[in-house]
Amino acid sequence: MVITPHQKLWSVDFKEIWRYRDLIVLFVKRNIVVQYKQTILGPLWYLIQPILTVIMNMVVFGGIAHMSTDGMPQPLFYMAGNVCWFYFSDCLNQTSNTFIANQGMFGKVYFPRLVVPISTVVSNLLRFGIQLGLFVALWIWFFANGANVSINVSVIVLVPVLVVMLAGLGLGFGILISSMTTKYRDLTILFTFIVQLWMYATPIVYPISMVPEGTLRTLIMANPMTSIIEAFKYATLGQGYFSWFALGYSFGFMCVLLLFGIVVFNKVQRSFMDTV
Repeated sequence: MVITPHQKLWSVDFKEIWRYRDLIVLFVKRNIVVQYKQTILGPLWYLIQPILTVIMNMVVFGGIAHMSTDGMPQPLFYMAGNVCWFYFSDCLNQTSNTFIANQGMFGKVYFPRLVVPISTVVSNLLRFGIQLGLFVALWIWFFANGANVSINVSVIVLVPVLVVMLAGLGLGFGILISSMTTKYRDLTILFTFIVQLWMYATPIVYPISMVPEGTLRTLIMANPMTSIIEAFKYATLGQGYFSWFALGYSFGFMCVLLLFGIVVFNKVQRSFMDTV
């Protein structure tokens, strides 16, 4: 086998990545096992994290700030936004460390480098599935107790598409950040701070209806995460903002971001070991 450098920036061998699907499965298993190895509670942290976050949201934003939830039960409203955000932020944060965290392995053996961030996105589906199950259990409990929640059948079928969009945005931003922080390590701190601020620019703890018309609302709607989370709330709670145009914008943003991220990722991986 002769390994030659790619001559074009946009030259991703998807057939090669598919041939390494067994390696993706191994990385997925590794990510799941290693994450909570030598912990007392183990996978229970998948449930503890969203529960504690929702309680904090209820105390700070619901109890102290008295923010509206559009008539929805506070735990259910906050859980809907946090479930989506956790998956996106986990994918982004973990893939943004691809080159640095795996430099030892990358320097010893060849395999398509995109295998690592792809496996990270896939392995995070386990956490998302568990937290989504917690949300469903919470939804059933409130519905059985007469809460004003309902499912929009025409939109609920889009939930798998919304998950793909969350994964795509997390992967796209992650590999782009990973490529940039290879040479400039201090950018990692900057991006960590930006992601934290980004959460508050996304309607997770407040409904989009609270944002007044004008420049601020335009900026929040320009956030590609906004339409995804609002669509999820609209599908599962019966409240929220749903727009095919806004969702199409987020999908297009994701596609362009992935394309650009892969181009930069391919360029950086050629000289990555020399830089590190």
